[in-house]
Amino acid sequence: MKCLFAPETNAHAPEFFLVRGRVAPNKERAERAQRLLKGLADAGLSVDAPDMPGKAALDAALAAVHTPRFLAFLEHAWRDWQELPDFGPEVIPNIHPIGPAITYPVGLVGRVGWHMSDTGCPVGPDTWAAARAAAGTALAAAQAVVDGAPAAYALCRPPGHHAYADSAGGHCILNNSAAAAAFLRRHHDRVAVLDIDVHHGNGTQGIFWERGDVLTVSVHADPSSFYPFYAGYVGENGAGPGQGANLNIPLPRGSGDQVWLDAIAGALDRVAAFKPGALVLALGLDAHERDPLGGLSVTTPAFGDAARLVAAAGLPTVLVQEGGYLSDDLSANLTSFMGGWPNAAR
Repeated sequence: MKCLFAPETNAHAPEFFLVRGRVAPNKERAERAQRLLKGLADAGLSVDAPDMPGKAALDAALAAVHTPRFLAFLEHAWRDWQELPDFGPEVIPNIHPIGPAITYPVGLVGRVGWHMSDTGCPVGPDTWAAARAAAGTALAAAQAVVDGAPAAYALCRPPGHHAYADSAGGHCILNNSAAAAAFLRRHHDRVAVLDIDVHHGNGTQGIFWERGDVLTVSVHADPSSFYPFYAGYVGENGAGPGQGANLNIPLPRGSGDQVWLDAIAGALDRVAAFKPGALVLALGLDAHERDPLGGLSVTTPAFGDAARLVAAAGLPTVLVQEGGYLSDDLSANLTSFMGGWPNAAR
């Protein structure tokens, strides 16, 4: 399998995180990438730097899934933040829009709250460049699949599936999986996104909510008491042309291997019925029983079983790294997944 990683994404180094009223170290750290790279090496896989799309091509790919004002905000947020009196070390919101009548604000503090849905995705001096490189990595993997590779893996950080068209959130800045799906859609009449991260892929769902040409399916821990809380429920099926093109499979907190694998098998049945030309797998490894965010109780060998299930679908597949946070098991979980993917090391 072709595996891609852009070292410049290591420059994104968020610090702030808020957990139940307490400030804690941010979970989305550059060390994640190093542990994931070890997991690939242990699986016998080499890693290449992505052949990045040019600036114009990357701009167009991001504009296909994000609003112009959101992209402009991200590009200039850190620079503009420093012009505020007593600015802090990272761009972090302290207010969010709510109410029946809301207006897009001119002032930066208001725009920060508009475009950042929570405090888990601080923007620092290198965030914009790193996020663009992460999205470019996903697009390079999609291009490899378009060029004939049966599967390609993009080691993306920051991750992306919580980013909506107009907002960042949940450690995610730009939606890498959505950008890859939109790119694949230029080459196929239908594309599916299967998200197996422990958290619901709310941003991806939102981006394609009214589109019938991109199926979004998410297997995740029950959001009634787990991030992202406000989306990811049964009955969220899409709207307009997208009615029926979204499926959520929330699982009880603490669910183990068989429940998780059965849910993935059911998700793949829905993908097969959709008959897509290609698949994006939003690959979270945080369903693991010892992941620090603690949503499900999946064991390391089950990631290999999941890989075998997804590979058996027989679709050209772009694997985009989403969650999986700092734990002693992170490398082994990716090794297990790649070990389950037939011929991945060839």
